[in-house]
Order: sequence, then structure tokens, then C-alpha cells
Amino acid sequence: MTVRRAGSGDVDLARALWERFVEETAYTPYPPAPFEPTLVTDHVALVAEEDGEAVGIVYANLASPGFGFVFGLYVEPASRRRGIATALMREVASAIREDGREHLVLSVDTENAAARALYARLGFVDAARTLRSDVSGLMSRLTRPAGRSFGSIHIQTDDVSAVERAVREFVPRLPGRSRGSIVTPPRHGWVAVYDDVADRDPRQLRVLAQELSNRTGAVALTLGVEESSVVRFILFERGSVVDEYLSVPEYYGPMPPGDVIALAANPRVTARLTGADPAAVRRVAGQASSPADLPPPAELVAQVAAALNVEGGAHGWADAPEIAGAHRIER
Repeated sequence: MTVRRAGSGDVDLARALWERFVEETAYTPYPPAPFEPTLVTDHVALVAEEDGEAVGIVYANLASPGFGFVFGLYVEPASRRRGIATALMREVASAIREDGREHLVLSVDTENAAARALYARLGFVDAARTLRSDVSGLMSRLTRPAGRSFGSIHIQTDDVSAVERAVREFVPRLPGRSRGSIVTPPRHGWVAVYDDVADRDPRQLRVLAQELSNRTGAVALTLGVEESSVVRFILFERGSVVDEYLSVPEYYGPMPPGDVIALAANPRVTARLTGADPAAVRRVAGQASSPADLPPPAELVAQVAAALNVEGGAHGWADAPEIAGAHRIER
């Protein structure tokens, strides 16, 4: 097997290999561009041959200073697993170094496991990621009115002092201006925490609950409504997520099937940690493809709170001062 530099006389050969390369990249986030003779004439193009027959090709773009961008690496199926791709990469790396470039950059499709394994063996590391979204779904999310988010945290303990200490220690680290936190007396074995910043930002609600669970060693539950549209709860045990529910799993965008399944409440796990009736959890923690297919969020979050046996789980920070015995902590 030999590797040589392609020239203008190899345009038809390169076109045939490029078309076969395109046929195998149906999973790519965007289809490769149609073949143009400039791929050969304006770039570094290297052809691998066996017994005078072309069995592979690779290209490198040297338009950017400091590095060469490798693309279009292709080996005929019958010639794979014989070191041809490695030989092409060795020669293209040599050509890039001779041109004075210090780095070699390439992109690889997430689903192309064989190519990813090759590049990993050659020492390539993640430096950037290409992300994609369907335009219709993206426009829907970008133009969707931002609704109100609110939520609460419930710690499975009667030790109010331990919860207050954890709140005083960690809450000041949350970003943003805050009007404080509120900690309630135990109700049905749960101490509730309402924080102004976490109430408005579901991400901070999650962070605070995880930290409180970790510091108290107790089960912690977040429960709330996001963007006036979806209901979410998360259960933590000693700081680790053990169950999560989102009423519309793909509300924020498409997800892999496994991630969708992970956002369906597990009634057995929830029952073990909260004492709830599994049948009640299963009955209220339904999911749909649209918020319109579920009860109104305020109604749904109240149903979930009742099923989980947590009082005060259907409202947020603004309503907390009305709870008898609630203790306010200034930030």
C-alpha cells in the first residue's frame, strides 16, 4: 500500500470516492458539500493505493494559519481494518507539519464510533463541539413567552437548626440579588426551604437542594413549576439524584430516548424515599408531549405535592411568609 499526493488528473477518481463517502454519512448533522474539483486542486489531497487501485483518500485545508483542518477521510469498506486510515493520517500530518503548521484539527460525527475510536487511539482530544437543532423547534423555543418559575425544597428531617445552618452557609454563594430565604417548621416530617433566587431559577433550585441534601445527609426534594408550563420534581439522597420527573420531557428540546425515560418518575423509588403511595405517584405524575395535554401546571404541582405528602409544595417564595412559624433568613 502506498500513499501519494493527488493532482488534477485524479479529479474523477476523487469524485467517485467522495460520492461513496457521502453515501455513508447519512447520520451526519449536515450533509457534506457536493464534490468540486477544487477539493483536489486547492487542498492537500492524499490517495492510498493498493496494486494500483485507489482504496482511500483524505483532504486537508491549510487556509487557516497555525493549523491544518483534516476532512473527508474515507477508506473503501473492503480495505478497512488494515491500517490504511492510519497511514493516510500519518501522511497528512506530515504534509501539515512540512507546511509549518503546529496543529491538526478535524471534526467527527458523534455516531461514527469507528472514526471516533481511530482518532482517540491517535491521541485526539475534544476541543470543541458542533451542535444542531431543527429550525422550527428552535424558533418555537426562542419565541415562546417566558413564564414564571417557582419552586420549593423539602428536607426530610425534624432538625430545623441543621437545615438553617446549611442554608446560612451555602445560600450566600448563589448568584444574583436575593430577598432572603425562609425555613419552615417540620410538617409531616419535612422541613421546607424557600429561597428568592432559587425560586426564580430552576437551576439554582437544583443546586441548593443538592447541597442541602449533601450537608444534612437527608433526603431532599425539589418541587416546582418552570416557565408557567411544566412541573418538575427531583429527589436527592445524600446529595445524589435518585429520581426525577418532568411533565413534558422534551419541553426544552429534543432528547435521546434514554434521557426521556430518565425523566419519568419511578414510583417505587419515590415511595421508598417519601413514603408516598406508588399508585398515587403513578396516577398524578403523567407526561405528555405538550403542556396543553396535561392539567394546568398550578393544578398538577398541587396534585404531585399531595401524592408525595409534602405540605407547601404547590407554591414558592412569595407565599412562604404566610406559613405559621416560618423563619426568615436574610442573605
